[in-house]
Amino acid sequence: MPRKNSLKIYIKGGFYHIYNRGVEKRIIFENEQDYRVFLNYLKYSLSEPPKKGDTLKTFTLQGLPFKGQPRLPKNYQNKIELLAYCLMPNHFHLLIKQLDGVSLQSFMISLITRYSMYFNKKYDRVGSLFQSVYRAVLITNEPYLLHLSRYIHLNPSELTNNLASAYSSYKDYLGLRKTSWIKSDIVLEQFNNKVGIEFKKINNYRDFVEKYEQEDKLVLGNLSID
Repeated sequence: MPRKNSLKIYIKGGFYHIYNRGVEKRIIFENEQDYRVFLNYLKYSLSEPPKKGDTLKTFTLQGLPFKGQPRLPKNYQNKIELLAYCLMPNHFHLLIKQLDGVSLQSFMISLITRYSMYFNKKYDRVGSLFQSVYRAVLITNEPYLLHLSRYIHLNPSELTNNLASAYSSYKDYLGLRKTSWIKSDIVLEQFNNKVGIEFKKINNYRDFVEKYEQEDKLVLGNLSID
């Protein structure tokens, strides 16, 4: 029997909740550098393609230059849009829109493969870093999309009381940062339209994330990363 959300449906213009965690629930982000490397791979994959001759920002491992991936990641601008993300010590969540109907699988395999190569080289390990290629849930309605963005941004609440300090897109949603490759407006425009009567009394997105009383599982179901 296939594992939950391992069978994927790819459609043009589809919104997806993508998630994965470390094999055997292991830590996949040991320190700040690891978080930043993963985010840099996202940045280079989703931003304007670099000019010929450009290379990735040099990372250092124990004071020495890291040269594990000399080539830039494949570019998916105008094919993939990242709406929201959250990186946790042993797992990650991405909210993605697939523009062309065929690029999501290639994008995720490229991202996970590159990060796994970086991590294994840095920590002198071999084998799979993640428990699967990735999991994907196709989002089919607007309330689900809104509640999923809330769920993603609330994930770090078990680690910190200051959600804006987490490795997530929450700062972009609060207007505290403007990241060109985060398309927060797609979710915020729907929130501002107050989809559903339950949103009528919510003043802003921060209140929706941090003060809204309805449990996300009533809309999203069980999102445990099994």
